[in-house]
Amino acid sequence: MSHNQQSAPPGGVQGRPGVAAQCVTKVEIRVKCLNLLDKDIMSKSDPMCALYQDVQGQWHEIGRTENIQNCLAPQFAKTFTVDYYFEEVQKLRFSVYDIDNTTPSLGDDDFLGQIECTLGQVVANTPFTKPLLLKSGQKAGKGQITVSAEEISSSKECLLLDFRATDLDKKDFFGKSDPFLEIFKKTSWGSWDLVHRTEYIKNTLHPTWKRFQINMATLCSGDVDKQLKVLCHDYDSDGSHDEIGQFFTTARQLKEAVIKQVEWNCINEKKKAKKRNYKNSGVIYLTSCKVVMEHSFLDFVFGGMQLNFTVGIDFTASNGNPQQPGTLHHIDPRRPNEYEQAIWSVGQVVQDYDSDKLFPALGFGARIPPTMQVSHEFALNFNPNNPFCTGVQGILEAYKNCIRQVQLYGPTNIAPIILHMARFAAAAQQQTTASQYFVLLILSDGVVTDMNQTRDAVVYASSLPMSIIIVGVGAADFTDMNTLDGDDGVLRGTSGQPVVRDIVQFVPFRKFAANGALLAKEILAEIPQQVTGYFKMRNIAPMKPVPPQDQPMTLTPS
Repeated sequence: MSHNQQSAPPGGVQGRPGVAAQCVTKVEIRVKCLNLLDKDIMSKSDPMCALYQDVQGQWHEIGRTENIQNCLAPQFAKTFTVDYYFEEVQKLRFSVYDIDNTTPSLGDDDFLGQIECTLGQVVANTPFTKPLLLKSGQKAGKGQITVSAEEISSSKECLLLDFRATDLDKKDFFGKSDPFLEIFKKTSWGSWDLVHRTEYIKNTLHPTWKRFQINMATLCSGDVDKQLKVLCHDYDSDGSHDEIGQFFTTARQLKEAVIKQVEWNCINEKKKAKKRNYKNSGVIYLTSCKVVMEHSFLDFVFGGMQLNFTVGIDFTASNGNPQQPGTLHHIDPRRPNEYEQAIWSVGQVVQDYDSDKLFPALGFGARIPPTMQVSHEFALNFNPNNPFCTGVQGILEAYKNCIRQVQLYGPTNIAPIILHMARFAAAAQQQTTASQYFVLLILSDGVVTDMNQTRDAVVYASSLPMSIIIVGVGAADFTDMNTLDGDDGVLRGTSGQPVVRDIVQFVPFRKFAANGALLAKEILAEIPQQVTGYFKMRNIAPMKPVPPQDQPMTLTPS
């Protein structure tokens, strides 16, 4: 994809001028810990691991695992996917935190320790185990972390699995059991790696778990005969889950459920050793298995999907007087302002996926000619019937022309622009093909005034083929913006209705201002997954690529 090409530093790979980095492969990284520090007074720590990568001297967050409650020896189910470059030194940092709140910032969570290493070390020494260190460099008690890496196969095949169980052992004194399943695969070095954990079902010996999808590469590394272990536990809130039993299987056996239900005795080895007439601790059934294909972002692009890119710019008075140098909207021919830089960085990438290169450009929060009434949804070219600009350069020209004619005002209402885009996305949703997806880039310098209306607009838009990127320009406090980004908790509307899917990405401009390519990469990082997630939700496959027309052969005389 184009933005991967943009992310390479100018001049090629660091340390190798003029040589473009070529991704050797992708690796899946798994993390587990032992003997973590216990930071909670009345219970155990609630650990989560964040992965960072050193990019040109700055630590850039790759992702976070799930948060596991009351556990000092977590084995995380959520993995990290990282591009592996043999010729580069790829520095990684694994940081473990005790999470006790829902804020996205980790600064207010207890730090449990970290390690720094290279991806090469992990790949060459898998499983890679090291003691966790505090930021002072001292050991974090007896805590240790084990990181393993495995090459990801290019398989797009996934299994949709439906599990249930009957007659499980009763484990709770005052109730029945709260059962959940964990699926492990056998690694080449002999250990068991967790690949999936179901939800737990309260107070039942006959649970039916939610259907889940798992990629064959994750499940069994593409080897249908690789041994799998399924553990059934009784969930306890203090983290001391009791084992009900287990069984062994393979992906090949799971696939038998495509035709008919498959069942296994759930065996508790300790009970089996003690009881002569022991039969099982319940029966676990795979009631159905459906083989589906997991389509990639490029599958949709190759099928002809168009990304429709729209820009929304904040023209409120808090940006400062544009006539004064140093203010956010000041136009200096020698030095683009933050709005111009953000438009250029993102537009350069997105325009490659739009065939006509015509982009609507809107503004909000200003008094506009000729009546000088405040508008929260106006075209930068002042033509509401044709707000399109030709290419990224056209957007920039319309922006510069607009700033000279409007009066910055307020308040900062962004719901109207979101609903403007949503109208077009709703119309496109009537089609049954994966032909269009919409990306709204909102550039704003401060706190949203109409937060309740914006939350409702985002909840509505989350069911449509669209994504929203909010770039915070300037030095304001953008804490409230993070509530719209659903990375750490589900955003809900004023009625309590949750978003159907996470469609908002918030990025503070100044954090990445020194590197336009890195800014674009951070801003657009979630778009591919949001595109595939939407069409998967609607059960819409990519369109078939149109073969190029046969070109007539022209013979030239020698």
